[in-house]
Amino acid sequence: MMEMVMPEARSDSALVDQPKASPGRQLAVRRDIVAAATVKSLEPAVAANPVGLPINIGDPLAYQRDVFERSILFWDTLRQRANNMIAHERAGKPPLLDFDYETLVDARRFERPVNYALLRITRIGDDCIEDCIDPAKPPVVILDPRAGHGPGIGGFKRDSEVGIAMHEGYPVYFVSFFPEPCVGQTLADVLHALGRFVEDVVKRHPGKPPVLYGNCQAGWAITLLSADCEGLVGPAVLNGSPLSYWAGESGVNPMRIAGGLLGGVWATHLLADLNDGRLDGAWLAFNFENLQPEAVWEKYANLFTHVDTERERFLEFERWWNGFYFLSREEIVAIVENLFIGNRLEEGKMRICEGCVADLRRIRNPLVIFASYGDNITPPHQALGWIPVVYKDTSDLKAAGQRIVYLTNPHAGHLGIFVSAKVARFEHRAILESLGEIETLAPGLYEMKIDNPTGNPDCDKPEYSVRFEERRVEDLRFATPRAEFEQVRHLSEVNEQFYKAMVSPFVRALSNPWTAATLEWLHPMRTSRYLLSESFSPWMRGVAALARLIEQRRQPLPEDDANLRREREAIDRVSEVIENGRRQRDATEERVFQALYDVPASARPAAPPAV
Repeated sequence: MMEMVMPEARSDSALVDQPKASPGRQLAVRRDIVAAATVKSLEPAVAANPVGLPINIGDPLAYQRDVFERSILFWDTLRQRANNMIAHERAGKPPLLDFDYETLVDARRFERPVNYALLRITRIGDDCIEDCIDPAKPPVVILDPRAGHGPGIGGFKRDSEVGIAMHEGYPVYFVSFFPEPCVGQTLADVLHALGRFVEDVVKRHPGKPPVLYGNCQAGWAITLLSADCEGLVGPAVLNGSPLSYWAGESGVNPMRIAGGLLGGVWATHLLADLNDGRLDGAWLAFNFENLQPEAVWEKYANLFTHVDTERERFLEFERWWNGFYFLSREEIVAIVENLFIGNRLEEGKMRICEGCVADLRRIRNPLVIFASYGDNITPPHQALGWIPVVYKDTSDLKAAGQRIVYLTNPHAGHLGIFVSAKVARFEHRAILESLGEIETLAPGLYEMKIDNPTGNPDCDKPEYSVRFEERRVEDLRFATPRAEFEQVRHLSEVNEQFYKAMVSPFVRALSNPWTAATLEWLHPMRTSRYLLSESFSPWMRGVAALARLIEQRRQPLPEDDANLRREREAIDRVSEVIENGRRQRDATEERVFQALYDVPASARPAAPPAV
């Protein structure tokens, strides 16, 4: 048998040393070399893909088509948002509740009128409320915040606080408000009206004190109602509600120092004067977006990337977000002066009206405080920091006969506490299902722990369990630069007195309904929306027509497309750049604040005693 001899492997240089071949032969040899090198470079990919599946390197033309289609659908969505905003305003900005309701009390008819109303939820879908409620359960009264937007965040979709309360069988009432404040409406007038609402609900459900459910800035209203309506109300639930306005973490909660950087309440007073005695809620929404600009970028980037699935959810939220309401000059000045800058609520120095000062120690109904570490508007510091100020220690809290329960979420943002369907179906449902147990707790401070091994927010007991672990008031003492904020409060009082006496009369003389309407229409939070409607930009009709054609033949790229992955990586990098810039801005503001108001340690006053 002849022995087969394999040819010896040769290097590229060996090939060069061979006798010169024909041009065709040289080209063939070079092709062999390139092919061998290509095969060698693909060996790792082949090893990772042994079955020979095609490797997705992306189709540039398909990606360009997809980007074009998504761009048209993106701008068409913003066009729809603008039209929804205009339609909502033309309709008078009614409450954006996803439930039928009836108006029980209209506070605009009170002797001291305010722009509030008490609603009763009557129907959810095709089900009448009488078919859903448990007659043994107390009513739930939900208050939305007047923080620039209209009412509805607690119930603009089925998976919301209103929806969950109804699902659990509670009669539900909703405190709504109208776009325009009544002339001369004061904070005291509002609180008195809310007290009358509570009395009306109590009359409808004798022997069943209502559960008060307050979101964000409605939290202080809930606590004041609890203090003044002793014996009339049941547990009060405060969701993302700040009561300790000076508390917070440096570099994480920059909004608490904004008043100091602006010199106090006078700037708010000026804006209200320019708007003919009203503060435009669009300014509050503008400040909210400016607080975390990377979140705004991510909101629009998420819409662009997932426009096929996110349009309806985006429009649903934006319908509420872009409904800007007004506050009266008297209200907003009192709120900023007493709460955000003065921090008088936790100190027991907030004067409501003649002879009436808020005192949180008078609260006897149980308090449930829901806060999140992902909330940069109302961190746990501001939601809980008032407790060791009002009660000097745990024994003082127990001696007062009070029960305070708190629970925290590790990552939900400020709006997520009220808007997130997952939070509504899990934490809010757990709170409502545990109210009876909370009322039986002995006086003290407790942390509510929810154990859910399944991870399913829709699971029922015993798949999840709730326990209450006793805590110490002393452990809630957060480091707060009180001396610096005391200086801010003093400067604010001086500036406000000067502005009120020397500047405000001239601004009011120049302001009128026409100038106020002009400022309202030209506000960037409105123009950035309005101008994308075909009512203002006729060429948007072409975008709408093109979007309808694209929807008929739309074929999105698969989620694992290589070009889509690169696009999302680019979006993430832009988000990181914006976030880094925002962090630098916040750090600079912190340094400026410290430079302006820093107090030497030797001159710092002792911490204030408990009220």
